[in-house]
Amino acid sequence: MSPALAFLFPGQGSQTVGMGRDLSERFPDARSVFAEADDVLRFSLSRLCFDGPLETLTLTENTQPALLTASWALARVLAGEFGVQATWAAGHSLGEFSALVAAGALTFADALRVVRERGRAMQEAVPVGIGSMAAILGLEADTVTALCREAAAGQIVDAANLNGGGQVVIAGHREAVERVGQLAKARGAKRVVPLSVSAPFHCALMQPAAARLAAVLTSVPVGPLRCPVISNVDAAPNTDPGRVKDLLVRQVVSPVRWGESVETLAGLGCTAAIEVGPGKVLAGLVRRIAPGLRCVSGDDLDAVQALVGGA
Repeated sequence: MSPALAFLFPGQGSQTVGMGRDLSERFPDARSVFAEADDVLRFSLSRLCFDGPLETLTLTENTQPALLTASWALARVLAGEFGVQATWAAGHSLGEFSALVAAGALTFADALRVVRERGRAMQEAVPVGIGSMAAILGLEADTVTALCREAAAGQIVDAANLNGGGQVVIAGHREAVERVGQLAKARGAKRVVPLSVSAPFHCALMQPAAARLAAVLTSVPVGPLRCPVISNVDAAPNTDPGRVKDLLVRQVVSPVRWGESVETLAGLGCTAAIEVGPGKVLAGLVRRIAPGLRCVSGDDLDAVQALVGGA
């Protein structure tokens, strides 16, 4: 196995009904993770992941613990069945919690409780219909950030996800997001895609959620990190347990610097990565950001074996 392997954990948007079912049926490690989640949350999260319904799974307070559970189940299988260990970990938004569990900084049970409350707090921070998000394709981050300032007109609109590869997601008041979209098209954006989300994440409107998360984290212990976790806030590797809570709180109102995070990994010598969770969103972004960094979906265990065996 290569010593230059990263685990990448997806965030909201990657959830699908059926996620984790096959793993749970095949591997005891995965079954134990879903059983623990059901016990900690005191409802059948496993049934929701395996059987839906989708509209319940996509409620933010359910999506966040569900993705954490599906990702941790896969990480446990990769380690237990295939002996795969990561040199670095990173996660997109909610995925940063999965990365911290994988690194040993947070216990799975603590992370479950925290992300369920995080999801509720983020959902309740802004009344439904007030905010929105949109993906802008084909413009650089600096340009989009400038357009946000130009179009704000007393409202809030921020660059929320700096995904790299010419993809920037904006978030804020619905009218301001629409104004930025119009300006972006006029400046040559290839596409502006409104996102079907329940709240405007990673912008200043999330400040009430950040405050609630800080309060929840007060009593949560943070252990030593077995590997560096690339923080969304500064796109830099962190190994200091004392910084973990502050970075997680700041993340709620700060842009997810995913493009820079992948570039950081490549600069550190990372040559291969596994998307540890449902879907292939991050693998697609990695191909655009750092074509030399090979990334496979952890759902494809044959591809994982080929990656590890050929590393």
